[in-house]
Amino acid sequence: MSSVTLTNLKKTYNKGEVLAVDNISFSVEKGELFGLIGPDGAGKTSIFRMLTTLLLPDGGSATVDGFDIVKDYKTIRGRVGYMPGRFSLYQDLTVEEDLNFFATVFDTSIEENYDLIKDIYVQIEPFKKRRAGKLSGGMKQKLALSCALIHKPSVLFLDEPTTGVDAVSRKEFWEMLKRLKQQGITILVSTPYMDEATMCDRIALILSGKILSIDTPGKIVQSYNGNLFAVKSESMYKLLNDLRGYENTESCFAFGEYHHISFREEKNYSDEVLNYLKEKGHKDVEIKSVTPTIEDCFIKLLKN
Repeated sequence: MSSVTLTNLKKTYNKGEVLAVDNISFSVEKGELFGLIGPDGAGKTSIFRMLTTLLLPDGGSATVDGFDIVKDYKTIRGRVGYMPGRFSLYQDLTVEEDLNFFATVFDTSIEENYDLIKDIYVQIEPFKKRRAGKLSGGMKQKLALSCALIHKPSVLFLDEPTTGVDAVSRKEFWEMLKRLKQQGITILVSTPYMDEATMCDRIALILSGKILSIDTPGKIVQSYNGNLFAVKSESMYKLLNDLRGYENTESCFAFGEYHHISFREEKNYSDEVLNYLKEKGHKDVEIKSVTPTIEDCFIKLLKN
């Protein structure tokens, strides 16, 4: 059974001049951890705001838990949890006061649903008398998630929840999401971080309001056509320009300490590339075949 369904959903801004969401259709199954993966400006936030009834669509339709996002907006607001990308809790209230406020809004209490949030809240409970605005990024994240969960939602929307958070807190956050999923909550999370895509059951790669691909992370990686190589040398900036200038290069981009390069034909160009780079004056050149990542697949889809 689908928990969230979008059918040709569309959103424009600036009197129709800016198309933010371009007739998008997909569904999310009940209990699924679904990722919307794409860069800033791809349309992720607009989709989440429509699904949580904060924005009206300009076309198409969508349902959450079987309820229409326009006709049944009041019902949906009582059934979903929403954590926006920007910390939006009352910064002058303490941790405890913020959580109590959100519980009261939904006619519940911390005690009533403590089991749902205890794994998260126990980490910030020692600071429950501290003002929310004085918390670290990771602690703010945990408080915001606790507030989004306090009324026991059936569907949870998390808009770029780990942006600006340190690597340790990012890892902890995804561990928390796995535990929440085990409790039967449907989770939709958006992120610009391609490495987080592998944490999801399924993902949708999105750019400029359009879906490029929807599948499991593993199947998206398997769908990558052609060979992929990692190359490095002493002069990485010159290397990037020279590789892009090589006649058989399909795409080449910086990837950590290497550059990732794919070729127009499915052929091993290693020896040819090495000779080419030596002619260009490069030293200590290393080239090796590598397994594609989600980011490689995303870039490949951009070229198609």
